[in-house]
Amino acid sequence: MKKILFLLLISVTTFAQNNIIPAPVSYEMSTTGGMSMFMLDSRTSIDVTDDNPDAKKIAENFVSSLGFMGGQKPVFKKVEKPTAQDKAVVFTINKTPNALLGNEGYTLDVTGETIKMTANKPAGLFYAIQTLRQMMPPQAENKEFSMGMFPIMGCKITDYPRFGWRGLMLDVSRHFFTKEEVKSYIDLMSRYKLNTFHWHLADDEGWRVEIKALPKLTEIGAFRVVRNGGFGNREAPKEGEPATYGGFYTQEDIKEVVAYATERNVTIVPEIDVPGHSMAVLAAYPELSTQKDLKRFVNPGIKFADWPGNGTFVMNIENTLNPSDEKVYEFLDKVITELAPLFPNKYIHMGGDEAYHGYWEKDAGCQAFMKKNNLKNTHELQSYFVKRVEKMVNKKGKTLIGWDEILEGGLAPNATVMSWRGMKGGIEAAKQKHDVVMSPTTFAYLDYTQGDPSVEKPIYASLSLKKAYSFEPVPDSTDAKYILGGQGNLWTEQVQNYRHALYMTYPRAFAIAETTWSPKEKKDWDGFVARTESHFQRFDIANLKISKAVYDAIITVKKEGEKLICEMESDLKGVDIFYTTDDSFPDKFSPKYTAPIEIPTGPVTLKVATYRNGQPLGRMLSIPRVDLEKRVKK
Repeated sequence: MKKILFLLLISVTTFAQNNIIPAPVSYEMSTTGGMSMFMLDSRTSIDVTDDNPDAKKIAENFVSSLGFMGGQKPVFKKVEKPTAQDKAVVFTINKTPNALLGNEGYTLDVTGETIKMTANKPAGLFYAIQTLRQMMPPQAENKEFSMGMFPIMGCKITDYPRFGWRGLMLDVSRHFFTKEEVKSYIDLMSRYKLNTFHWHLADDEGWRVEIKALPKLTEIGAFRVVRNGGFGNREAPKEGEPATYGGFYTQEDIKEVVAYATERNVTIVPEIDVPGHSMAVLAAYPELSTQKDLKRFVNPGIKFADWPGNGTFVMNIENTLNPSDEKVYEFLDKVITELAPLFPNKYIHMGGDEAYHGYWEKDAGCQAFMKKNNLKNTHELQSYFVKRVEKMVNKKGKTLIGWDEILEGGLAPNATVMSWRGMKGGIEAAKQKHDVVMSPTTFAYLDYTQGDPSVEKPIYASLSLKKAYSFEPVPDSTDAKYILGGQGNLWTEQVQNYRHALYMTYPRAFAIAETTWSPKEKKDWDGFVARTESHFQRFDIANLKISKAVYDAIITVKKEGEKLICEMESDLKGVDIFYTTDDSFPDKFSPKYTAPIEIPTGPVTLKVATYRNGQPLGRMLSIPRVDLEKRVKK
């Protein structure tokens, strides 16, 4: 039986050796003297050059991850002259740095006798291990699988990142995720060389971090009443109704997560979103608003704003801090004083987005404050607020970063801009010689629908894997030195649990990873999606949920006179599309799509299935004619 498994693993490995995500800078398969292969088993030694303590810790973490070897793990031992019988995995920190590799690059050289990993810094060795892990057969992702040996094909890899900021944002305000779930999210992103975890810790729907000087933030602001159904349509809290949904992270929790992330070369950037998105703050401390209304609550998902459709919005409930009140700045100073030491990274994110100015415009105190400080409008009032917050952040030795609205009214002197409303804000900030992280909705919003709306949870916009992969963080005519990198954002209004969060994140996070790590000229959709398919199997074996919406047909509809015309396509090569309109279920014997079709009149339903090489591929789509008509662009 083991012999059969062994042959199977060799077959799988041969097929999957260069399915690495993100694509390395250089990959060469060994050809000298025929195909070489390293057999990772209990006879393998772990050799840490010069007993470097940083390298040794990385090596120890690697060995502890080899759960599939059934307890027969490699041992630490010096191997002077490795052979096929006395093999070694060698970890080396360069004494003389290799300028090409930088702080996160590495080389990985696999022969029949050794696996040599070299880097200038421990981060590079960590990423070498992530590449090596992907070179193992998918069965290695199953902690319960025990084989005791795994083949790794010979190759030589040189690799280093294009950008220093390769990020994912997780919103834990709209839905609270446990400490262990956050750690799992960080662990998974680090395997794909994403190195910045943007932790959205506070919003209208919940405050998630303990601030000891402000206990009401977690006593009141961390919990809301229980409600089901989609966000934006829920019932407001009833008088006296207990708020029991939510949670928060203690400062000890934060320290634990930060340490966990640091071991995986992930920097955590905390976000406290102000002055808008502060309903949870105002539930705890209503005196920080202009209205000072004591009947405040943490938003459970009610509709509290109107969007006319022209890019503006009107708040029906005040959710902004009062920028004319000195107590607001005293409050924020207490928050930043406790927050800054918890996160050893360079940045604190202050949000700054979607701050509604209507209540400021009506408030006599704000108007008097603006007149006193020669502020022409409420945009300059918000700029005043941002600059005050930046001074607090800078005093703690940190750099302020905020969403691109912080440009309005005048950008704070040292601020970094995260551009989300397209690339425009990032381009403007770069022109002003400010650092920028590109995170535009059009390419990087992971809460957007990723497949056909008939089989996905509906939301107001869509983002396919192919579109996400087309993301280019450096716009034409923009000085690249100001672009720190890119980031994908997962907002969680419509994300109910951790498995759903993973489904929304992956595989589109693969696209973010490859865009921000791999050389621009290496990007190739067909190659990327082929490698992505191999990682579907890895996720399946690890029992992790991942979206396979890329397999589904893409349906577009138009009108030609009174005729309803439907077009179908796939983002993948070699896919056949079959359909029916007679209420039968499509298979490979149904009509095959070759040209646009007319949808018959009447209460018919279009059903579509995709196949490759005669085998079912994606989900069956079932779309009534009335819904197809709604898709026609006016």
